[in-house]
Amino acid sequence: MQDEELLRYSRHILLPGLDVAGQEQLLAATVLIVGLGGLGCPAALYLAAAGVGRLVLADHDRVELSNLQRQIAHDTAAIGLSKVASARARCLALNPDISVDCLDKRLSGQALFDAVSSSDLVLDCSDNFDTRFAINEACVALQKPLVSGAAIRSEGQLSVFDPRRADSPCYRCLYSPDVGDEALNCSEAGVLGPIVGVIGSLQATEAIKLLSGYGEPLTGRLLLLDGATMECRNLKLAKDPACAVCAGRTGS
Repeated sequence: MQDEELLRYSRHILLPGLDVAGQEQLLAATVLIVGLGGLGCPAALYLAAAGVGRLVLADHDRVELSNLQRQIAHDTAAIGLSKVASARARCLALNPDISVDCLDKRLSGQALFDAVSSSDLVLDCSDNFDTRFAINEACVALQKPLVSGAAIRSEGQLSVFDPRRADSPCYRCLYSPDVGDEALNCSEAGVLGPIVGVIGSLQATEAIKLLSGYGEPLTGRLLLLDGATMECRNLKLAKDPACAVCAGRTGS
């Protein structure tokens, strides 16, 4: 690293277990973030600030006034712009030394598979189950770690699914495709702005840990946060031996 990089990332480098070697792994990494809403905004900003070398931002939406209560990478001047363009500008303003690519479309099919394939890690910051299941299938097939977050009302949840580990469940082990999307509709149920900020920031934390080897990731556990009471639970997740997606896979 150059002197300027050593200064920029000095607080990371001071951490035992991360230090220079871990920071260099961040600088060499590519992270795909699907969804640049309430979760994806803080996640992208923190990963940009942390020095993840290449971010790939995927979202097909445009910035709306109602987004600004919680989607902190966007501002009033960005209303009408694509969310990926708005988020890219903020990420590069924070850290001009990284690379930020935009996928201004809804990822599905081969496009999703290609985006996951070219990444070291995926953050699922989407807001519908169809996309979540598709991302999970691609990550399992390609052996890519997945950091999944969700939030509604004043409640949030977070987990890590790492198909490189034989004992790791996948998203499909936790949820059935029969579940409806209604539970994720913020426009009807509402959402407390800082809750998505907390969960998105925790997604960035887990991504940094996985990429750098720092700490112990949340693999095989589900973190549940209730912002109304500020109660937090950590549940163990077991791999489903009959899972339609990951059963029979032994990891790398």
